[in-house]
Amino acid sequence: MSQTSASTKFAFAMITSLFFMWGFVHNLDPILIPHLKKSFSLTTLQSSLIDSAVFIAYFVMALPAGFIMKKYGYKAGIITGLSLFAIGSFLFIPAANTQQYLFFLLALFIIACGLTILETAANPYASLLGDPATSTQRLNFAQSFNGLAATMAPIIGARLILVEGNSDEALAAMSESARKLALASEAASVKTPYMILGLVILVITLVFAFLKLPEIKEAENETAGKSILHTLRHTHLKWAVIAQFFYVGAQVCVFSFFILFATKSAGLTKMQAADYLGWGCGMAFMIGRFAGTFFMRFIAPNKLLAFYAAMNILLSLAAITMTGMATVYAVIGISFFMSIMFPTIFDLGIKKLESDTEMGSSLIIMSIVGGALLPPILGYISDVTNNIQIGYAVPLVCFVVIFYFGWKGHTVKEIS
Repeated sequence: MSQTSASTKFAFAMITSLFFMWGFVHNLDPILIPHLKKSFSLTTLQSSLIDSAVFIAYFVMALPAGFIMKKYGYKAGIITGLSLFAIGSFLFIPAANTQQYLFFLLALFIIACGLTILETAANPYASLLGDPATSTQRLNFAQSFNGLAATMAPIIGARLILVEGNSDEALAAMSESARKLALASEAASVKTPYMILGLVILVITLVFAFLKLPEIKEAENETAGKSILHTLRHTHLKWAVIAQFFYVGAQVCVFSFFILFATKSAGLTKMQAADYLGWGCGMAFMIGRFAGTFFMRFIAPNKLLAFYAAMNILLSLAAITMTGMATVYAVIGISFFMSIMFPTIFDLGIKKLESDTEMGSSLIIMSIVGGALLPPILGYISDVTNNIQIGYAVPLVCFVVIFYFGWKGHTVKEIS
C-alpha cells in the first residue's frame, strides 16, 4: 500500500468518526424532548423548540461554514466545528444548574453551530476523497456510522437521562417549592452524559489538530462560485436544497417525536419507547444505510431514492391510520427507508458543480433548517387535535417532495 493510499484511508476513517459523533448527539434530542417537556411542564409545541434551536443553527452557520472551508480549508473547518461542539456540550452543566430552559436551548444552538461546520466540511470531503464514480456509495458508507449512532444514542441516553422520577400525580400533590426541587433534580441528569461527550470531542479535536489531511483539489473556474445566485443556476442543486429541507424536517419529526408517538399510539412506557427507538428505528436506519450502499452497485442512486420515498409515503399513511404496535412498526419501516436519503440527496445535489461545490454544499446544509421549521408544525397539529398520529401528515408530505427529486429533480442540466 502506498503512503498516499494509507493516508487517504486513515483520513477517511477519521472523517467517518465525525459522522458517528454528530449522529450520536442528534439522536440524544428525542430523549431530551420528553425529559425537558416534563421538567419544564412544556406543551408538545414548546418541546419542539429543542429541534428548532438545533436546526436554526444550520441556517445561520451554513454560509459562514462554506466561507471557512473556501478560505482556510477542510481541516480548519473541522477543528472549528469540533471546538464549538465541545463548548456547547460543557454548557449543559450551567444550564442544568440554573434550571433555565432557554439556557438549554442556547447550549444546543452552540453545539449545532459546530455540527453545521462539521457537516459542511465532512460531507463533501467524504464524497470527494476518492474515485468520483463511487462518491455516492462512499458517502452512504460514511453516513452508515451515523446510523450506528442512531441505534446507540437512544438506548444509552435513556438510561442516563430518563431517570425514574416522580409521577405526574405525585408532582401534582407536592407544594410549588417541593415540585420545583424534584424537577430540578431530574433535569440535572443531563450533566454527566454531556460532560463526557464534551471531553471525548476535545480528544478528537486534538487528534485532528495534529493530523495531516490530504488536500482535495477541485477544478478551477474563475467565474464560478461568486455568489449564491450564481451557484443556484444549477437546477439540480435548487431541487436538492428543497428536497433536503423536507427530508431533514421528516427525519426530525419521525425520530424526535417517536417516544411521545409510541407512548400515545401503542401505550409503551418512555423507557420501552426509547428501546424501540434505538433497537428499532436506529437499527433499521443503520441497516438501511449499509443495504443502500450495496444496492447502489446495481441500482442508480436516484431510482433507489425515489423507491424509498414511495415506500415511506405508504408507511406514513399506516402510521397515521393504524393503531397499537402496528404504528410503531410502521415508523421503524420509515426509518429504514429514510436511511439513504440525506447522503444521496447531498451527493446528487453537488454533482458537476466544480468550483461551486463549497457554496452548493453550504446551501444544502442550510436547507437543514427544515428540521427547525417542520417539527413545530407537527407539534401544533398534535396539540390542536390531541392526536400525535395526525401530525405524521407532515413527514408524509415531505416524502412526496423527495420522491419528485429522485424521479426528475436530480437531473443535471447543461448551463450555457
